[in-house]
Amino acid sequence: MKCIVGLGNPGFKYRKTRHNVGFMVIDELLHRHNWKLTKNKFNGLFCMETYQNEKIMLLKPQTFMNLSGESIVPLMDFYQLQPDQVTVIFDDLDLPLGKIRLRQKGGHGGHNGIRSVIDQLGAKNFNRLRFGIGRPDTPMSVVDYVLGKFPKSQHPTLNETIAKAADAMDEWMESPFQVVMNEYNQSSAE
Repeated sequence: MKCIVGLGNPGFKYRKTRHNVGFMVIDELLHRHNWKLTKNKFNGLFCMETYQNEKIMLLKPQTFMNLSGESIVPLMDFYQLQPDQVTVIFDDLDLPLGKIRLRQKGGHGGHNGIRSVIDQLGAKNFNRLRFGIGRPDTPMSVVDYVLGKFPKSQHPTLNETIAKAADAMDEWMESPFQVVMNEYNQSSAE
């Protein structure tokens, strides 16, 4: 069994903000596979489907970003998932828009959603897909920036990056994470 988690904030107000790129990737996967988030438990919306004889869960925590671990970890405990069976997708200021990076472990890098997961899990060894959103061109607070929406001029790159992140997760449904990481980190560096 594998679980793909997209981080974001619930509610219409946050729907297309930079902080919600994790939700956007989950939405793309739902659309591609004609799946629906039919379960509402563990402070999250999720589905469990079968893909290539593997059980796949997609999860959107509904706790707000800073408490994401309060949704992810109870779900992991209930389904007895190990950290390496989970990939968390989240926005990253340190990568430019258009880039993704996959990692198998690491710190939170100042991201409060990842900080919550690490704190609740008591471990740093879960898979991550970092989705670049870049830093603001003009002086503004990080909070205002991540809770702001992408300008129309960035929509083509945003959509390409959502598709690339979903492609990586499609591949992870069938392959070891290390294989996917090697392929997508190399292609993302070009």
